[in-house]
Amino acid sequence: MSEFWAYLQLGFAHITDPGGYDHVLFVIALCAIYNLNQWKQVLILVTAFTIGHSLTLALATLQLIQYSTALIELLIPVTILITSISNFFFKVPKSRFNERPNQPKGRYVLALAFGLIHGMGFSNYLRSLLGQQSGIVKPLFAFNLGLEFGQIFIVFGVLTIAFVLIELLKVRRHDWNLIVSGIVAGMALSLIINNGYLAQS
Repeated sequence: MSEFWAYLQLGFAHITDPGGYDHVLFVIALCAIYNLNQWKQVLILVTAFTIGHSLTLALATLQLIQYSTALIELLIPVTILITSISNFFFKVPKSRFNERPNQPKGRYVLALAFGLIHGMGFSNYLRSLLGQQSGIVKPLFAFNLGLEFGQIFIVFGVLTIAFVLIELLKVRRHDWNLIVSGIVAGMALSLIINNGYLAQS
C-alpha cells in the first residue's frame, strides 16, 4: 500500500509540477471556455484525455510501442497550441441557460487524441522511476491515478478563478477566454520553437 501511495503522489506531483508546465498548459487550454457551472462537462472532457494518455502511458511504459522522444516533446506543445487556437472560435452562448459549448463531441475526440501523445510524454518520467522493477502494473495504475487527481485539481483551480473573475468581478467571459487562450498559445509557441531548436542541435 505504501508503494501504491508513493506512486500516486508522484503522479500528482508530476502533472502539477511548475517545472514541467506543458501538461498543465494543456489542461488549462482544455477548460478555458468553460465556467464552474459546467464542471460535469469538464470532468467528462478530462476523462477523455485520461483515457488517451492512460493507453499510451501503459503501452510505452511496458515498452510495447516505440517512439521518438524528441518528436513527442515537440508534439506536446503543438497539441496545446491547437487547443488554444480552437478556443478563439468558441462563441459564448447568448442565454445563461444554454451554456453547452458549440461542438462538444469534436472537443472530446480532440482531448482523447491528444491524450495519446501526452501519455508517451508521461511514460519517460515513469520509466525512469521504475528502473528495473519487474512488477509495474500497480505502480502504473497508481501513477496514472495521481495524474488524474492532479488534472482535476488544476481544472477546479482554473474554473474557480474563472468564476471569481466572471461572476463576481464581471469580466466578460469572451475576454477571459481570449486572454487565457492567448497566453497559453504564446507559451506553447515558445515551447515549440525551443524544442524544435533543441531537436536540430
